[in-house]
Amino acid sequence: MKTKSKIEKQLQKKTNSELVETIILAKKKKEWGEVASIIAGPRRMRTNINLGRINDQVKEGEIIVVPGKVLSLGEVTKKIRVAALSFSKVAKEKLLKSKSEAVSILEEIKKNPSAKGIRILE
Repeated sequence: MKTKSKIEKQLQKKTNSELVETIILAKKKKEWGEVASIIAGPRRMRTNINLGRINDQVKEGEIIVVPGKVLSLGEVTKKIRVAALSFSKVAKEKLLKSKSEAVSILEEIKKNPSAKGIRILE
């Protein structure tokens, strides 16, 4: 995991206001530090994950954090909560259709500041 000063240095290069706000909030919470260090880094280091892979790796009712983008290949058959930087349009529709939740990482940090019960998929 990166130090807060390294995250701060990388943060200065970011121009997306929502991403900046997410990194700042995650950096303040010790439990969200790993997520902050991943999303503060270069975009090519972020995870792009398909719904099928998410479905294979999670249990019913889990809270999953994807420090990157959720893509639409595959189906979700379990009721889960997925927090990610972004979702493809079709992926978000599929998640909502399967009665799962799709939220931004920023929303999840505000709702769950202690990071209780989350699992980071990389």
